[in-house]
Amino acid sequence: MLIGAGVLTLMVLGLLAAGFGRPRPVREGRWTVGLGLWFSIAVLSALLAAGVWVGERLLPRGDAVVTVEAHARQWGWRFGHPDGRGGRIETDGTLHIPAGQPVDVIVTSADVIHSFWVPRLAGKIDAIPGRANRLRIEADTPGSFDGLCAEFCGLGHAGMRFRVIAHPPDDWPAVLETLGEETAE
Repeated sequence: MLIGAGVLTLMVLGLLAAGFGRPRPVREGRWTVGLGLWFSIAVLSALLAAGVWVGERLLPRGDAVVTVEAHARQWGWRFGHPDGRGGRIETDGTLHIPAGQPVDVIVTSADVIHSFWVPRLAGKIDAIPGRANRLRIEADTPGSFDGLCAEFCGLGHAGMRFRVIAHPPDDWPAVLETLGEETAE
């Protein structure tokens, strides 16, 4: 953004210098078409190129090791984890992920628009009824991270908090085994 503003400033200063440096009469139509058309094309092309470059960097790379589901409802979160045998393990209010590995979170909603946000791990994405949105997160180190709903969704909105626990990758199969046993009880 700063580079673009600098280039734009230099272009304007260059045009001003060219205008004051040549006191000859110029047809206005030529300047209008030249500046209005070519300058617009140059700026829009630069913005498009920058947008494509940034967009490509935001896209997930490769296959995610783990895909989890985050299902929002007034006023809580339910998470679905793979059990390693083709099934799902569900937990309320706590999302478990392996540290150091990309995790795709499929975010849905049962009732109104919510927003899944874990400030220390990734951006936020809306949970919209009837739609599944995907967000890739990754915890660099094991630990506990706070998440919340960042979209006002009614009277209980302030209580729509959850916890993300990132486990060491070597412990991940044992964590799934333990979660499976806890939910079976």
